[in-house]
Amino acid sequence: MPLRRKELPDVGELVVATVKEVYDYGAYLTLDEYGGLEAYLPWSEVASRWVRSIHDVVKPGQKIVVKVIRVNKRRKQVDVSLKRVYENERRRKMMEWKRAQKAEKILEIAAQRLGKSLEEAYREAGWPLEEAYGELMAAFEEAAMRGEEVLRKAGVPEEWIKPLMEEIRRHVEIKRVRISGILMARSFAGDGVERVRETLLEVKNTILGESSDLSVKLYTVGAPRYRIDIESYDYKTIEKALEKALEAGEKKAKQLGVEFSFTRLKK
Repeated sequence: MPLRRKELPDVGELVVATVKEVYDYGAYLTLDEYGGLEAYLPWSEVASRWVRSIHDVVKPGQKIVVKVIRVNKRRKQVDVSLKRVYENERRRKMMEWKRAQKAEKILEIAAQRLGKSLEEAYREAGWPLEEAYGELMAAFEEAAMRGEEVLRKAGVPEEWIKPLMEEIRRHVEIKRVRISGILMARSFAGDGVERVRETLLEVKNTILGESSDLSVKLYTVGAPRYRIDIESYDYKTIEKALEKALEAGEKKAKQLGVEFSFTRLKK
């Protein structure tokens, strides 16, 4: 289970828990992210609607998302609420939990190859990456996209770089996204073909100059219409590059006397 650097959760924090024992007055849970720390779920915090029995809502072995409502640091006692967790919060937390589990597995395999424990793995590599990227899997995804320098810049010791990168490449798949459109470029000048080519190259080169993560395909679908496909790891990068490229294309087209327009294709 993903290790936390702190011993106790904070009030208001969402945590993943496993139901341990259920009684008429409440239930006892173990907090998965805090080494199995026990927490108490009072009957009054089980559901916002009336229910006949707490047993209709939670059952032993069930994994749930709860919100921390009280923490006694001296006694290490934690009270939680189920009814105060909204559905969108529950889905988001469970997704984060699954990502954390996958990231920990990658870290654990790398640690085994180095003959180290999981605790050492977190201390030497995992926690520095969490500090730099907010989430271990986010750090691994960044490394999958941009290479091992991502790990070095976060302060990961050199001995961890190779085994971590090998496992990241094996287990982390980054999906690329695409925006497509039709460029219309036309000229009636004697050297119109060359003018259109220059205009289209201006668009393509501007996009490629924005980021090494971008890839561009530009091809004719029947002059004067040309299709452009732009791919990257996120839409924001594409949108920014496309905006600059169209501005550059329009400027070049105006200089060369080329009719120029762009129509985005729907997904």
